[in-house]
Amino acid sequence: MDENHITFKFKIMNGLFISLGAFAGIFGIIYVFLMTRHRERIALIEKGANASLFRDEHFSGYPTLKFGMLFVGIALGILLGNVLEDQYNFNKGTAYLSMTFLFGGISLILNFIIEQHLTKKKNNLA
Repeated sequence: MDENHITFKFKIMNGLFISLGAFAGIFGIIYVFLMTRHRERIALIEKGANASLFRDEHFSGYPTLKFGMLFVGIALGILLGNVLEDQYNFNKGTAYLSMTFLFGGISLILNFIIEQHLTKKKNNLA
C-alpha cells in the first residue's frame, strides 16, 4: 500500500472518531441533565412537595415563534455577510460572523418584545 492511501484512511477514521465522540458527549450531557432532574423531582414528591413546583412560570408559550425568528435572523445575517464580503471587500470571517450574530440577536430581541405584547394581551383578556 502506498503512503497516500494510508493517510486517507487515517483522516477518515479520525473524522469518524471525532464525530462519534461529539455525539456521545452531547448525548451524555443531556442524559445526565434529564436523569438528575427526574431524581430531584421524585425526591421532592416523596417528601410530599406540591407538584406545582415543577411548573416554569417564565416558560415561553411561543417556542416556534422564537426559533422561526432566530433562523430567519441567522439567514438574513448570512445573506448580508455575503453582500459585505462581495461588495465591500470585508474579511470573510468577520462579515459572516458579525452579521449572523447581529441579526440573530436582533431577532431574539424582537421575539422578546412580541412575546411580552402577546402575554399582556392574553392577561388583559383573562
